[in-house]
Amino acid sequence: MATTDSTHDVDVLIVGGGIAGLSLASELAGKCRVALVEAEQSLAYHTSSRSAQQLIPSYGPAPVQELTRRTLLTLRGAVDDAGRRLAWPSRFMLVGTAADVAAEAHSGMGHLAPHEARALAPVLREGAFEAAALDTDSVRTDALALIGDHESKARSGGVAIHVGSPVHTAQRVGAGWLVGAGAEGFHALNVVNAAGAWADDLAILFGVERLGLQPFRRTAALVSLAEPLDPDMPMIAAADDSWYFRPDEVGALVSPAETEPSRAEDAVPRPGDVERTIELIRGVAELPVTGILRAWTGLRTSPADGLPVLGFDPEAPGFFWLAGQGGYGFQTSAAMAEDAAGQLLAGAEALRVGVRPVSETERALDPHRLSVRR
Repeated sequence: MATTDSTHDVDVLIVGGGIAGLSLASELAGKCRVALVEAEQSLAYHTSSRSAQQLIPSYGPAPVQELTRRTLLTLRGAVDDAGRRLAWPSRFMLVGTAADVAAEAHSGMGHLAPHEARALAPVLREGAFEAAALDTDSVRTDALALIGDHESKARSGGVAIHVGSPVHTAQRVGAGWLVGAGAEGFHALNVVNAAGAWADDLAILFGVERLGLQPFRRTAALVSLAEPLDPDMPMIAAADDSWYFRPDEVGALVSPAETEPSRAEDAVPRPGDVERTIELIRGVAELPVTGILRAWTGLRTSPADGLPVLGFDPEAPGFFWLAGQGGYGFQTSAAMAEDAAGQLLAGAEALRVGVRPVSETERALDPHRLSVRR
């Protein structure tokens, strides 16, 4: 692939227009030359537009909880250009057997007796569960507004965003990469792999060793109700991970909460999945569903250890991983973008010799941990 007059010279080329790539584009805007390419015709087409939109500080291992804490600090009181809130308080409740709740309740959650849980969520059936736990620090986000806010900040800061531009060629050239994406060509000092479920596939295209990132299915649906739920009612999830539901403007959002391996694809719900979920929920809660308005399936991608991946590839100079967020994408997005931007602006050599300190959380996410285990 030869350089042409139409090749764009950039410091950072971000591949992937979901929450990870857009958060980084927003963070880097105005600090260096940045371009973002997205294979689909619109941004956030896959998993990022199919989020449950609940950010739970107590959810996930310690590094994820730290990233979530930092991300929520950036969202506190934030509004977009139209004045819409990007996040607001929204409690989260686990219900189930005493054993399941004890096993699944994370630090920071308060334990409730069944009658206390039913006082907060009167739709719960008496005698249908043994125990409950409540997270009062969780937050709801407007995913599309947040995505739009990052896009606006990125564009206004000079980031060139190209949709309908799948990467088709890549080769190492001197101190950078020569990349073809759609009808565009780029010479990039650094390439960021923010390709979600396709992150390992993108690595292969660049001649970089895969990290074993596995996509998992997660289906959800918006359903109409005969009677609206209290909008302040907590999001409620089964402690055995068999379902969750929460109030929504149109009725309720429901999900079977499945974590089933999948190939990287434009996933769709399977017949009967949503209906079976509604019946399971009805065993615990009075949910007067009158119809399914819309259903979708996203892919949550993670490596075997369940932690996101953030950092320069240990063997491919200028190839940077920002992937494997699993179900933690939105709730870690701002903090991961801040850390990724810090590493990219410092450069791999500065990180190696310690000019730019690396936090314990960053060390936990370093892709080297995966390459040495294979």
